[in-house]
Amino acid sequence: MAATGTKPRPELSEAEASVWVRDMFGRVAPRYDLLNRLLSFQVDRVWRWRTARAMAPFLKPDAVVLDLCCGTGDLLQALERTGKARYIAADFCHPMLVQTRSKSEAPLVEADGLRLPIADGSLDLITIGFGFRNFVNYRAGVVELLRVLKPGGRVAILEFTTPPYGVVRGFMQVWNRWVMDPIGRLVSGQGDAYQYLPESVSRFPGAAEFAALMREGGFAEVSYRYFDLGIAALHVGMKKSTISVAKQA
Repeated sequence: MAATGTKPRPELSEAEASVWVRDMFGRVAPRYDLLNRLLSFQVDRVWRWRTARAMAPFLKPDAVVLDLCCGTGDLLQALERTGKARYIAADFCHPMLVQTRSKSEAPLVEADGLRLPIADGSLDLITIGFGFRNFVNYRAGVVELLRVLKPGGRVAILEFTTPPYGVVRGFMQVWNRWVMDPIGRLVSGQGDAYQYLPESVSRFPGAAEFAALMREGGFAEVSYRYFDLGIAALHVGMKKSTISVAKQA
């Protein structure tokens, strides 16, 4: 696997990269929703709603659901409107959690996705919307997700990916370079953020490669589906149920 984790600058350690990403998101939080709507023509909201609908069978009243890397709370809001469950939202960026509070009354946890303050086997479902590629260690992230899930629990990771079609890949390269970067810089006033964000997408593993990483990390029944010609992909995996077989005398 070529990319092992996000790398805002090649000389940064994992700890330094984590601090850089957290601070960057803190700076863009106030205008994050505005820029998402502007740059995606609101398609980002459609992807989140599709993810919520895909997870609807698991949004039961007794299910404990963690929306990790919740950002400003858009995916959490879609989940809450799709099904009744016991929701928790977590992000390691405090200003993002402040934005989430305006959309949901779910308990909020300020925590790094690589070190969750959650007991082993506590969750029925974990959702992540456009946050996993910002982990500084992808393998460690998969292992941590597996740790906090109950046997039979599931994870759903919505993330930008490398489109499988050459024409779409070319379009996205042009869009990121000549539209996303300059508009993001202008509206947010944070040039380094809107240089990093498209670069983090290009460095993230492709859908098949990321599915393989999930399997290697211990997830079963891993599948993925592309959204809108492969601009984004939804990966779903399940934690294997532990079955003990008594030895015969």
